[in-house]
Amino acid sequence: MLDLNILAAAAEAAAEHAEEPTALLLGPGGWVAAAMLAVFALMLYMKVPAIVAGMLDKQIADIRSQLDDAAKLRAEAEALKGEYEKKLRDAAKDAEGLKAAAEAEAKLIVAKAKSDAEALIERRGKSAEEKIAAAERNAIAELRAKTAEAAAQAARGLIAEGHDASADKKLVDAAIAGI
Repeated sequence: MLDLNILAAAAEAAAEHAEEPTALLLGPGGWVAAAMLAVFALMLYMKVPAIVAGMLDKQIADIRSQLDDAAKLRAEAEALKGEYEKKLRDAAKDAEGLKAAAEAEAKLIVAKAKSDAEALIERRGKSAEEKIAAAERNAIAELRAKTAEAAAQAARGLIAEGHDASADKKLVDAAIAGI
């Protein structure tokens, strides 16, 4: 370890007495500063800041133009949105109106069907009653005809039994008297 301490002390002593190299009275830091000044001077001579500023201004103008276009597109989109919302509300109202009209029409159709059914039932009932009445009349007429025929046969039988010449004379006299 002792050797390392000696070496370190020797390096420090050499560093204190060493001179920095210079060229044209400038050290390394001076040359770096001079190179930087030369680059900045060249950039100013070539008008690089104006070119950069022009490019930045152009980009700023492009961005502003894009922002303006975006604002216009947003306004158009909001107008379209409002228009479609209005159309949607109108369509909903129309649908409600159509639904109400359909319900009313359905009620009318049901009411008409009920009244038509009632009228049909009434007509069929009347028709059935008329058929029954006609059948009753026919039955009564047949019964009367059969009764009249039976009465006529009975009368023929009675007349044939109790009819003789004296009865004929009485009938003829009564007929002549009635004239």
